[in-house]
Order: sequence, then structure tokens, then C-alpha cells
Amino acid sequence: MIEVKVSPISDGEFNRGVFATQDIKKGELFHEAPVIAYPNEQHEHIEKTLLADYAFEYGINHTAILLGYGMLFNHSYKPNATYEINFDNHTFDFFAYTDIKAGEEILINYNGDVDDQELLWFDKEENE
Repeated sequence: MIEVKVSPISDGEFNRGVFATQDIKKGELFHEAPVIAYPNEQHEHIEKTLLADYAFEYGINHTAILLGYGMLFNHSYKPNATYEINFDNHTFDFFAYTDIKAGEEILINYNGDVDDQELLWFDKEENE
């Protein structure tokens, strides 16, 4: 249903994104990414690494590294997908926010809410 390919919107070293291999209907669950959670006080160690740019908030007291394709979705302020934290299963569940066509890159809003337009750290750095 999804695959990792070179992304035209990413200019990072690895330059990857997640793409639909088939049409995905709005509201459809298309990926469950297991998490490795750790207490927030340990995040200072992660901050010294590239992983800091990929970590997700996981409740009030924890941060998480996502497995599967979870850390490879690129950002958009107009996403076609969203995610919900499933604490019972220890996963981030990714859903189509709009209909997604086969071949289309799947994008999430890194702010955690599809409507949140607050500039992210990399956009703030660009604007400085």
C-alpha cells in the first residue's frame, strides 16, 4: 500500500518520502508504526544526534522513535494524511486525511494537527 522512494520535496541528505502504491480512501488506516518510547529526561542524549529531528512527542512524559515508515513521512502545512497515537498498541496510526492517489507522496503536518500552521524549526531557521 505504501513504499519509500526519492522525494522531490525533500532536500536532505537522504531525500526520501513515503508514497502510495495504490489509491487510499479518506479516513483509511494505511500504516501502524510501532514506537520505541523513552522518558523525556533522556532526550538530551538524542538531541546530540540526527535522530532529534525525527523524534515525536509521546504523551506528557515520553518521546518516541517511530519504526516502520513512521519517521519517513515528509511535512506539509496542507497534509493529505494524519496520525493518531495509539497508546494501547504503542503505535502511531496513520490515516488518509484526503483521498490519496497511487503514486502520490503521503504528507503529514509535523505539528500534530492538520490545521496547525505554526512554523516548524526548519522553516523558522529559513526565515531568519
